[in-house]
Amino acid sequence: MSEIEHTYGIEMTRLAENHYVATNEAGAKIEFGRGEGLLSPVEVLLAAIAGCSSIDVDVVTARRSEATKFVVKAEGDRVNEDGASRLSAVRLEFDIEFPHDEAGQKAADMIQRVVQLSHDKHCTVARTVEHQTQVDFTVVNQDQDSAE
Repeated sequence: MSEIEHTYGIEMTRLAENHYVATNEAGAKIEFGRGEGLLSPVEVLLAAIAGCSSIDVDVVTARRSEATKFVVKAEGDRVNEDGASRLSAVRLEFDIEFPHDEAGQKAADMIQRVVQLSHDKHCTVARTVEHQTQVDFTVVNQDQDSAE
């Protein structure tokens, strides 16, 4: 059995119909939902995968050279399995450029290996999506009569 190293948590609050904000312990926030100007929950998941892996790549390559371009595109295919939806595949595309000097070339030469290490070992979000992960749902304050 794996040992728990850290427990992450957020609190999600409804701001309006189909509009939510997630806040972490440090107070950082991200708004999402359904509607104009909002990322959907699936898009937030894609952003989390891309962001997690981007951090892995950036931490290593930035030691050699600062990227002049760093864009990661993420997309996923939603499928319906007997009325239940999920993503069947997620793809990330890294478009990273460095200055045309010796340090930039060293950083560029690392990208493929660092991206692979992120996928195989370091990106907690991608590894969670790829591996079976237990997700528990609990309902509290269910009894509306007790609030009266």
